[in-house]
Amino acid sequence: MRSELTIGKLAEHAGVNVETIRYYQRRGLLHEPDKPLGGYRRYPADMVKRVRFIKRAQALGFTLEEVTGLLRLDAADACAETRELAAHKLAMIDEKLAELGAIRKDLAGLVAKCGKGQDRACPIIQVLVTD
Repeated sequence: MRSELTIGKLAEHAGVNVETIRYYQRRGLLHEPDKPLGGYRRYPADMVKRVRFIKRAQALGFTLEEVTGLLRLDAADACAETRELAAHKLAMIDEKLAELGAIRKDLAGLVAKCGKGQDRACPIIQVLVTD
């Protein structure tokens, strides 16, 4: 890989769209290099790692605001704080999974009731109409 990349090559190597790069720049996650007169902006090759880091963090459920915090922690070599942030995210995911499990159980019960006793209203509709 070359030591400097155009935005298109950066996006290609990082596995994202060019608009993703531009969006990250607007959000302050990526530095936008100066544009030479009549030329193209050139991005350092190590920017690929940063873009991949952002995408992986998002895939783990971190918001872009949280990713900004992670990038600051990385620059400060603050492993304990990073672990705390990740543990908090994990607790939030566990809570969401519990909520989804309860929703699934309720919906499965409604689906099981549906179709039985066709002479009355659909139990799914009835539950949604009441409460």
